[in-house]
Amino acid sequence: MRNQVLWRKIARIVILLSERLNVDQKTALDLYYGSKVCTLMEDKEIEYFLMSDLYILEDLIEELKVNNKLSAIE
Repeated sequence: MRNQVLWRKIARIVILLSERLNVDQKTALDLYYGSKVCTLMEDKEIEYFLMSDLYILEDLIEELKVNNKLSAIE
């Protein structure tokens, strides 16, 4: 059951990222899976996935900015 909840949460975050960056969902998914946020979401001990979707989205966008991954999109 945890995996199903996690997959749905990831899907929501990817959709939000796609809308925020005005990119297609495949690009947003690639950005997500190449991020530290993705690693944190998978870690059962940290329980990062319990944070709100918007909190995680903002964290992800900040990480993308710091790693200069947004400049390639713009």
